[in-house]
Amino acid sequence: MSSSLLESVDIEAPVAVSWALWADVTHWPKFLSHVRTVERLDDTHFVWQLSLPGADKNFVAELTEVKPQDRIAWKTTEGVHHAGVVTFHRLSDTSSRVTLQIEYSPEGFVEHLGSLTHLDSALANYDLGEFRKLAETAAAG
Repeated sequence: MSSSLLESVDIEAPVAVSWALWADVTHWPKFLSHVRTVERLDDTHFVWQLSLPGADKNFVAELTEVKPQDRIAWKTTEGVHHAGVVTFHRLSDTSSRVTLQIEYSPEGFVEHLGSLTHLDSALANYDLGEFRKLAETAAAG
């Protein structure tokens, strides 16, 4: 059974700021609460270490599409099945919308429960809120 989620957040920061923060993998653990580390293997491959309730997960993801200030798409090549895309939308010169879409295959009881109870969506909303704070602070500074 595959699960999906689609969440977005409006940010008082230009698309260029939102893009620059998301495009830099070193920032991901700052706003993705379940991500412990992300290590770049080469220009398109990354090793992720996640800390999820009841389980730690590692996987290798490949960037499948990168369009500056527009979208970043990825899929896993090793470990858990997971694919996603984050898109960046200009709302005005000083604001943007970031949309996150993820498809994944829940493994184990905790992940199935998270999918069924929409805890995965709540976590994505929380993480996007953390990203909004980071982007708005960067835009103000």
